[in-house]
Amino acid sequence: MEHVFGDQTGVVELLWGLKEPPSRGPKPTLSVERIARVAMGIADSEGLAAVSMQRVASELEFTKMALYRYVSGKSDLLAVMIELAVGDPPDLYEVSGGWRGRLNEFTRQLAVVWHQHPWLPWATLGDRPIGPRELGWIESAVSALSDTGLTGTEQLDAVFILFGLIRNTQSMSTAGTQPWDSDKKVTPLMQELLYRYGDRFPALTAATSSVTGASRDNGREFGVRRYLDGLEALINQRASAGVHPEADRRPA
Repeated sequence: MEHVFGDQTGVVELLWGLKEPPSRGPKPTLSVERIARVAMGIADSEGLAAVSMQRVASELEFTKMALYRYVSGKSDLLAVMIELAVGDPPDLYEVSGGWRGRLNEFTRQLAVVWHQHPWLPWATLGDRPIGPRELGWIESAVSALSDTGLTGTEQLDAVFILFGLIRNTQSMSTAGTQPWDSDKKVTPLMQELLYRYGDRFPALTAATSSVTGASRDNGREFGVRRYLDGLEALINQRASAGVHPEADRRPA
């Protein structure tokens, strides 16, 4: 196994339950899950930057060295935190509305989990080991598209983009830089700047001055709906042309 996973063997063992528990000796007073749940509580209330091995050890009333018997460092701890925080993947099998209804429900459930743990959208970026629960979320989304006529590559691309759309609309504080608030009204500072220099930004000035309603979701509903419209157009086009994704499949 070490040959396959290299220097990530330890965290893979933690995430996938491959590490053999001790067979002898007294029952340990700590566990990986207990440590990770304390770390999650800190991250949920104070942000991921507040999590450190020393802080977690203090909350547990143990020494930092005691934690290293269970996790080798913060990166391994974070991997376990993510796996616990994402929870069980959604079962979309009985969701009505076909693939589109399933992806809408997937979006809703993922947004709830990310709202409960605001650090998750950004902790889950990058190339890193993934646990069975988190992988199950990806499986759930991909399986919603499995009978649509999209190729395997297109299914993966579609899910990748959907994750990005949800991530970028999760909250105003993490959605990127924009001169408006969640009601699509410009902030007081930007209001003054556009008043003074609006002639240099005519399209932005016109758009922000004609806002008629607030989405309160950072544009997520609009974005997901339009994105799924595009997927639906492609799926319908494939169906009408009788095209199937067999060329992108590999024999088992």
